Amino acid sequence: MKKAFKHLNQIDRFSIEKFIALGKKNIQIANELSVHPSTISRERKRLKNEPYNALKALSDSVNKSMGKRFNKRKIDNNPKLKNFVYSHLKLRWSPQQISNALKQFYPFDLTMQISHESIYYHVYIQPKGEVEKLLISQLRQKRKNRGNVRRGADKRTTIKDPIRIDERPAEVTSREIPGHWEGDLIIGKNHESAIGTLVERTTRFLIIVYLKKKDATTVRKAFEKAFKNIPKHLKLSLTYDNGTEMAQHKLFTKNSKVKVYFAHPFSPWERPTNENTNGLIRDYFPKGTDFSLVSKKQLVDVQNQLNERHRKTLEYDSPLNTISRLYINQNFI
Repeated sequence: MKKAFKHLNQIDRFSIEKFIALGKKNIQIANELSVHPSTISRERKRLKNEPYNALKALSDSVNKSMGKRFNKRKIDNNPKLKNFVYSHLKLRWSPQQISNALKQFYPFDLTMQISHESIYYHVYIQPKGEVEKLLISQLRQKRKNRGNVRRGADKRTTIKDPIRIDERPAEVTSREIPGHWEGDLIIGKNHESAIGTLVERTTRFLIIVYLKKKDATTVRKAFEKAFKNIPKHLKLSLTYDNGTEMAQHKLFTKNSKVKVYFAHPFSPWERPTNENTNGLIRDYFPKGTDFSLVSKKQLVDVQNQLNERHRKTLEYDSPLNTISRLYINQNFI
């Protein structure tokens, strides 16, 4: 069957770089990404004689796209658009949220619409001056470079007998049935402290887990306690990354009855709800926070604020209201 034409996105390019590192051929990579082999061949030739690099390929793609518009940078040449983007970055809106808002506010004005990747590109091509510092400081992850910074071989201890995300029921992806969670740790200063985060995929309801330590036993027991009073029909599965703090996943499943699925290495987009929520939590606890100095009450206060915040994805309802309608005792935490 002829494969449909598809533009490669940022995630595809990082996947290509990973597959190349694994020694896969173009046809194998094409099958993994459901594109024609010629698409992969052209992409690998994008940087000519240089080794393939996802970030450089993305930059080249955006440059050529902008060149087709007579090399005009849309934001720089439209003060109204620039003001909208900058003002919303200062309000801590993500480029994706800004791009979607522009489509809603100016549905028939193409001069006031721009993709989130173009916003990111605009931020990261700025001169090394005050403008760059200002803009990057507004982005939640505040990275000095665009893209995934954890590429390469995973040097952490491998999780024994992981059940991969590919084996999850289809109902998890659709979000139609509540009870499927995503989990992670947010690491503190000098990697010596941490807090746990558990987010329900359908309602976006958050539980912030206080941790005395971040070893596997401590995390397992703390997560079991967090799930203890949640009704059975609302604790069906947990999707986690590959952190060794979940090494006791089998015992966790035995005790909590929550089945654990693991995302693929270096694939944070497979847990999008958790990644986005961790970004919201970082607004309260920026990098460098020593979580051993943060009290349980502080964590609960932040948890409550986020659960009471109205979300566009919930049709401007809050996670607390949404999960309460599922007949949950609001005092189960």
